[in-house]
Amino acid sequence: MSETSAIVAETAARIFEDLGDPQTINQAKDDAWQGPLWESLQESGLTLAWVADTLGGAGASLADGFEVVKVAGRFASPLPVAETLLAGWLLSEAGLECPTGPMTIAPSRWSDELKIDAAGVLSGKSRAVPFAKRAEHVAVLADGPQGPVVALVRLADTRSGDGRNLAGDSSGEVLFDKVTAVAQAAAPAGLDRQRLMLLGATVRANQMAGALETVLAITTRYAGERVAFEKTISKFQAVQHNLARLAGETAAAVAAAGSAADTFANGITDDRLFLEAAGAKIRVAEAATEGASIGHQVHGAIGFTKEHILHRFTLRLWAWRDDFGNESDWAVRLGRMIAAKGADELWPLVASR
Repeated sequence: MSETSAIVAETAARIFEDLGDPQTINQAKDDAWQGPLWESLQESGLTLAWVADTLGGAGASLADGFEVVKVAGRFASPLPVAETLLAGWLLSEAGLECPTGPMTIAPSRWSDELKIDAAGVLSGKSRAVPFAKRAEHVAVLADGPQGPVVALVRLADTRSGDGRNLAGDSSGEVLFDKVTAVAQAAAPAGLDRQRLMLLGATVRANQMAGALETVLAITTRYAGERVAFEKTISKFQAVQHNLARLAGETAAAVAAAGSAADTFANGITDDRLFLEAAGAKIRVAEAATEGASIGHQVHGAIGFTKEHILHRFTLRLWAWRDDFGNESDWAVRLGRMIAAKGADELWPLVASR
């Protein structure tokens, strides 16, 4: 991690510790805590880290932005921090100025079909758009007459559903029924649906890796405090075995997600990027399934209660698995890519990273 990235990570962690502590949020009676947390993140430039300073952002590197994503995952942030980062990146890539306030991005599913005509009028719908009810704008990558087009749309101009994901965060269908974009621009060469999904998958992988680190921390701490049969449960061999498995899954997730983030940050755009991003989403999703299961096994019934914070992390782990392609989607696509290249190309591709 560079010195700049370390400073960014420390700044983000301090803000979340002060204003977004999971236990404090879990006990909150309303959403009054959201305003101060978002304002602090926004004033620090963290929400628009991937936007050039000439377009209203912080002009930070991709590596710096991924540190923000990891920290947000460690705190199971129920705010559209990652989505605003992604939206800002998409708009910045097309040279469009970014508005202030929370944003989200569409599409987040391979099957979504969005079109835009020469006048900037969009049509189509996008399913399971993260924070569709919480954000003010949505950055859209749509099919235009001459190729992919990036557009900025006010969510108030669309029709969005009231859906929620497993964690209870807004995640609904957004219908673009002859909606006129606030701004639009042709996507630069190399920016297409696949690249957007690869970046989205890498972002979610890093969020999940961060959340798994916290699950490991609170599970290990609980095992060292919970007493049964006159000794802490961490002394039991079965629990020790489970904690070791959880640590292994977390380490694998952090490594895979970090490698994919590093690939993006270094500007690699060939098949190595596909291998890293797809592989990270697959491996981290598997770790999320195993890690959440172990966390709840060690905690027992208390981990399922509303009063305990474990569910804030495990439910988001399960929800984030599905965004920007689940592990099954990426496994099929990765398999097809490798099969198309042939057996002789597999080892050079794997060894290239």
